[in-house]
Amino acid sequence: MPAHPELLLGPFSEESAGNSLSSPGNFEEKPDVIMVDSETGEEPLHTMWIEEQGNYAKITHTGEKPFSCSHCDKRFAQLSNLVTHKRVHTGEKPYCCSHCGKQFAQSRYLVTHQRVHTGEKPFKCMQCGKKFAQSSNLIRHQSVHTGRKPFRCSQCGKCFTTSSHRKRHEIVTREKHLNCLYCGKSFGSSRNLEVHNRIHTGEKPFSCTHCGKHFAQLGHLITHQRVHTGEKPFKCTVCGKQFAQSNNLVRHKSRVHTGEKPFSCAQCGKRFADSSNFKRHQSVHTGERRYSCTYCGKRFGQSGSLKVHLRVHTGHKQFICSQCGKSFISLLMKIFLVQSPVLG
Repeated sequence: MPAHPELLLGPFSEESAGNSLSSPGNFEEKPDVIMVDSETGEEPLHTMWIEEQGNYAKITHTGEKPFSCSHCDKRFAQLSNLVTHKRVHTGEKPYCCSHCGKQFAQSRYLVTHQRVHTGEKPFKCMQCGKKFAQSSNLIRHQSVHTGRKPFRCSQCGKCFTTSSHRKRHEIVTREKHLNCLYCGKSFGSSRNLEVHNRIHTGEKPFSCTHCGKHFAQLGHLITHQRVHTGEKPFKCTVCGKQFAQSNNLVRHKSRVHTGEKPFSCAQCGKRFADSSNFKRHQSVHTGERRYSCTYCGKRFGQSGSLKVHLRVHTGHKQFICSQCGKSFISLLMKIFLVQSPVLG
């Protein structure tokens, strides 16, 4: 009969568990080396012995969880899981991204995040070859080919491609008591409701140390601060162009390098790479002029046209002729007057 490998155990103390190890029951004296043999019945396979002040607590696959959190009393089977959990209460995020400085409570979250900067997509669909940075996104994508939706809501019977989508759906449909007092909108978490309420209250608790501008969300402040620092942590792996925001990088890669133009005008069929240019173009057909001059009330269909017009009132002439030094309100006016032999 082949012998099973020995299970070697290192020292363990209550301090290493963050002073939160609760007593798992009656301790038994056990040797430092335990032979595990599933056929003799002397010790069940996968038995662990944990030393605490000279005693050992036996943990088997009975669901026993001897490690207790001192903050919320949640229990864990492994010490490492308790240490990780405690960061929920302490806010500790020891894993820092070397590209943008963003911090994470767990190393696996940092590894996934770093793919935003490197562009690495290690998970490939065997059906169409499309690649993904996260395995969960690949699993979600594969349902496009299979049409499979294995996660079913127990309340309404609706099916979902991932368990996270089902959970999100169940929270929203179940927890209707988290309603906004101003508009009645429902939320699945108190945190989301708190952030939403700032729309009505105007509260902006996050302040920029450079210019004093306030923001309702921390993420918006972090993005704004790059205006002052000039930091552009998101780099295109194709052409090397850098961006301050990840969504701008995603838009750039999908449109500039692929030539994709998903926004089509229903009036003339012209296509656009991003929604902002598409919306700006639509004012040509609708005649809408939503940008109004605060000096004379004249209205414009595009914000750029309003900016040029405002220089009539302010007298600002930012375009200077390199030959004679004359200043102009707009670049077009400069080009026209300089090139005209009569007016120039």
